[in-house]
Amino acid sequence: MSLRLILAVCAAVTSATPTLAAAMPTQTAAPAPTSALADLQAKAAVFQARMEGMEAEMKTAVTAAAGDDTRATADLDAIVARYQPEADAFAREVASVIEAQAAIAPEEQRAAMAQASAAASSQLSGIPAMTRAQALQPPIPVAVVQ
Repeated sequence: MSLRLILAVCAAVTSATPTLAAAMPTQTAAPAPTSALADLQAKAAVFQARMEGMEAEMKTAVTAAAGDDTRATADLDAIVARYQPEADAFAREVASVIEAQAAIAPEEQRAAMAQASAAASSQLSGIPAMTRAQALQPPIPVAVVQ
């Protein structure tokens, strides 16, 4: 799964949650989750930029290693170590907001929201390692057709 796809999943989760909240009766909807969702959407934009920066940093490290797999691996591990706490924190935050929305959602939606929370959290936490694995993959040759 690509970084862009995982970030799209994150965006879908954060944009779908207000839709669920809006569909609920007014007396059960709390104003705090709406504020939390707006906050989360802003943080998602920052997170996306940070992960794109990490991806660029990893590409640079692989290029700088000039084919030295040991050096590339060590450099990428150091990059993952720096970014993993951010990914974990954002994953927890997304899960927390979804769980707060699930608490006020109709019963029939709660199981699906719990699954979405777990999936989003796992995918978001996995971004640094997944990006590292992709950075170590050899580039796919592009054939030029004339």
